[in-house]
Amino acid sequence: MVNDRNRPLYMISVAAELAGVHPQTLRIYEQKGLVSPQRTSGNTRMYSQADIDRLQLINELTSEGINLAGVIRILDLKGRLDERDDEIDSLHKRVRRLADRVHELETRESVNSLVNETNSIVLRRFT
Repeated sequence: MVNDRNRPLYMISVAAELAGVHPQTLRIYEQKGLVSPQRTSGNTRMYSQADIDRLQLINELTSEGINLAGVIRILDLKGRLDERDDEIDSLHKRVRRLADRVHELETRESVNSLVNETNSIVLRRFT
């Protein structure tokens, strides 16, 4: 199942309006690799909400005076940062699972210790 944010929804005219740029600007961004809209069987560009968000960020950066080479570098670094954030989230989940497992094993060890102690007491009473 495709993530809803990545589902192609908008034709180029709507995407351009949502991003606050001219449709030709979107074509240039695509040529430069800044955005990669999906295509229909008829070769129509279709933009997702994730594409729109990215286009709005590009528009903000260029409005601040950053040229397209700088935007490309910023987006590359942002992509790397997002990947690291995902890795960190994954590691946090793994640490939580391991901590839960340690707790489970410690509990089991405590129960086994109590059972052994109880068995020892029972054996002493009957011997």
